[in-house]
Amino acid sequence: MLKHLSISNYALIQKLEMAPSPGLNMITGETGAGKSIMLGAVGLLLGNRADTKVLYNASKKCVIEGEFDIGAYGLSTFFEEEELDDEPICIIRREISPSGKSRAFVNDTPVRLEVLKQLGKNLMDIHSQHENLLLGAASYQLALIDGFSQAQKELKEYQSAYKQFQQDKKAYEHLKSEALELQKEADYNKFQLEEITSLALEKGEIDKLEQEQDLLENAEEIKAKINEVVSLMEDENFGAFNQLSQAAQQLKDLGKFGQGFSELEARFQSAYIELKDIGESLAHEDQTIEVDFEKLETIRERLSKAYQLQKKHGLDHPESLIELGEELAEKVFTVDHLEENLQKLKLAYESSEKEVLNKGKELSDKRTSVFETFNKEILAILRQLGMENAQISLKRKEIQPEYSGMDAIEFYFSANKGISPQPLGQVASGGEFSRLMFAIKHLMADKVALPTLIFDEIDTGVSGEIALQLVNMMKKIAQNHQVICISHLPQVAAKGDYHYFVFKDNTQEKTISKIKLLEQEERLMEIAKMIAGANPPQSAIKSAQELLGG
Repeated sequence: MLKHLSISNYALIQKLEMAPSPGLNMITGETGAGKSIMLGAVGLLLGNRADTKVLYNASKKCVIEGEFDIGAYGLSTFFEEEELDDEPICIIRREISPSGKSRAFVNDTPVRLEVLKQLGKNLMDIHSQHENLLLGAASYQLALIDGFSQAQKELKEYQSAYKQFQQDKKAYEHLKSEALELQKEADYNKFQLEEITSLALEKGEIDKLEQEQDLLENAEEIKAKINEVVSLMEDENFGAFNQLSQAAQQLKDLGKFGQGFSELEARFQSAYIELKDIGESLAHEDQTIEVDFEKLETIRERLSKAYQLQKKHGLDHPESLIELGEELAEKVFTVDHLEENLQKLKLAYESSEKEVLNKGKELSDKRTSVFETFNKEILAILRQLGMENAQISLKRKEIQPEYSGMDAIEFYFSANKGISPQPLGQVASGGEFSRLMFAIKHLMADKVALPTLIFDEIDTGVSGEIALQLVNMMKKIAQNHQVICISHLPQVAAKGDYHYFVFKDNTQEKTISKIKLLEQEERLMEIAKMIAGANPPQSAIKSAQELLGG
C-alpha cells in the first residue's frame, strides 16, 4: 500500500506530495493539468527509463520517492535474494541528475532498474492502455487462470518435478552424446593412464628429487668445502678452536676485575659453544653426503620421465600429471561402466518424466475445472458494465511440458451479438479491453493479494448507470485493496474516500502542476464543476450534494 508519494522537479511538477487513503482515492482535474504526468513519475518509481527531458529545472535533479507498507506482501525472499533490508515500510527513491544519470534506491540501498521493476510489480498495478495489450499475452492469461483456480500448490509441485525432469534428461543426453567419443578415446586414454600410473608420482616428490639431484651433482665440491672449514676450525696447531681456547682463558682471568668482564666471558663461552656445535654439524653433514653416481643417475632418469610426460601433455608442472591421471582414471572408469551408467540415468530420466506428466495432468485438471465458472463470473460483471452481448470462452491445448505447465490457454472474446468469439488480441477495441481488464481485476481481487491498483480513466466511454456500477465495483475492491482512480466523471469521483484535485498554477514565470486534497466544501464545488462547468448553477451543486450522499 502506498502511504506517501513525493515528486520534485519532474515535467511540470516543481514539488508535489500526497498521502493516499488505504481505500478508494479519486484524482480529477482539467485536461493537461498533470494527471498523466503523475503516472509518468510513478512509472519511473517502478523502474521505467528516463532522460533529462523530464526535469522541470534542467539545473537540478529530479527526485521521486514512494513509501510503501509491504508487511502483507510476503516479499522477504525477494529482499533476502537481493540483499536488501527487509522492513515493513519500504522506501523507494529514484533520482535523475541534470547530466542524465539515473539512480534507484530501495531502503537507501542502490539497486539496478531490473530489481526495481521486479519489486514494482508487487507494489503497484497501473491499469492503462499498455496493460490492456498485456491481456492478450498467453503468459498473462495462464497466470490469471492459476490465480482464479488457486492452483499455486499444484503449480509448485509441477515445477519442482519439471526441474528434476530437466536435470535427469540433461544428464542422460549428455552422457549419451559423449558415449561414442568416450569409446573412441578409450584405448588412448588407457594408454596415457598407464604411462602416468607407471610413473607413480607422489605429491611434493618433484621438488624433493630436484633438491636431491642438486646435492648429488655437487657432492664432491660440498664435501671439499666442509673439510676445509672443519680443518680451519679444528687444526691442532693453527685451528680456530685452539686460538679461541686461549682467548677463553684470558677472559676468565679478567673476570676477577669486575662484573662487566664476567658478563663478557659468559657471552664468549656461549659463542664458543655455538661454534663447536656448528663444527660438529658440519662433520655430521660430511658423513651423510655421499658421492653416489648410480643414485644420481636413477634420480635423473625419473625426473626426465616426469619432464617428458609434462611436455607431452602441455602441463605447467610435472605434478599436474597427478591431476591428469585422476581425470583419465575417471574417463576410463566411465567407459568401463558406460552401459551401466546409461541405463541408470535412463531409468531416472523416465521416472522423472512420468512424474512430471502426472503432476502436469493434476495442474491441467485444476486449471480446466474453473473454465466454466470463470466465464460465467466474468460475463456477469461485463453485463453490469453494459456489455450485455459479450461472450467469452477459454480454450486449452495440450503442449509438451514447459516450466509453466502442459497447457496453452487462450481467451476468446466477442463484445457484440452475432460475432463468434475470437482470440483477444484480434477482436477487442480499447474501451472493450479496458472494461474486460477491469472485470478481471474485480474478479481476482478476492483471489490474490493485489498491490495498489491505479485505474487511469477507466470510465472513458461510459456514463450513467454503467459508471455507477463501475465505481461500486471499485469500492468493493477498495475494501481489501488500495485503489487510486483518475476519473473525469462526477458520479465516479464522488464515491472516493479521498478526492485529490490536480491543477495548473500560472502565477509564476513557468506553469507548474499542483495537487490538493479537497475538503468537503471544495469537493462539492469540484463535483459541481465536473457536472456543469466553471460556474456551476445551484442545480449542479444540488446534484453534487446528492452524488456525495447528501
